[in-house]
Amino acid sequence: MVHAAMRIAAPDPGLLRDERGLLDALPLQHARVLELGCGTARQTRLLLETGKFAAITALEPDPVQHARNVALGDVAGLTFGMGRAEDTGYATASFDAVFLFKSLHHVPIERLDDAFAEMHRVLAPGGLVYISEPVFAGDYNALLALFHDERVVRQAAFDATVRAVDSGRFALVSQTFFLAAVRYRDFAAFERAVIGASHTRHVLSAALLAEVRERFMAHMTDDGVFFEAPYRVDLLRRR
Repeated sequence: MVHAAMRIAAPDPGLLRDERGLLDALPLQHARVLELGCGTARQTRLLLETGKFAAITALEPDPVQHARNVALGDVAGLTFGMGRAEDTGYATASFDAVFLFKSLHHVPIERLDDAFAEMHRVLAPGGLVYISEPVFAGDYNALLALFHDERVVRQAAFDATVRAVDSGRFALVSQTFFLAAVRYRDFAAFERAVIGASHTRHVLSAALLAEVRERFMAHMTDDGVFFEAPYRVDLLRRR
């Protein structure tokens, strides 16, 4: 049974906004936070900047990226860990909130339900799950889909979220749709950050790389390339 209130996308993608505003509005203070799939820790820094959290544990499954994160050095209130959403290794009810920034769809499809079970386990009753996911639409998505089409995994991640709500383990608090600014100085920056990401191995033929570059450069301005990418935030509460 699909939860009638939940949508994977909206007819109106929403306003261009900084996600920091959504984080600032969360009803959390001095919370113990677990971030799953922290990647380069860019969003982790946003969490730190809010000043709302007592401690943040940022978990990353990719050993290469985890080593880079640890090399950043000690930051007050922040601990980097290595592990997966479906098996974090942390104690039951040890966190007040779990955050996933564009990472839920990277969980293997067959382990998505396990990931939600694990989130339910490590969260204290009433704890929040904040899931920020890209919507499969827009020019930036069309560029990425040339070499990494995520339609299936994003749908699977959304379907797992719906199942988690319909199971009664989580309640839907809200869904927010918005546009986020995505900027790159040049194609080399895009190639390093996206095509060369350590968590996913992209092998592009010379012809495909040339096509990606051509499509990318079609958006070039004097200030670099700017996309307005649609996103969705699903906010859940642990029952």
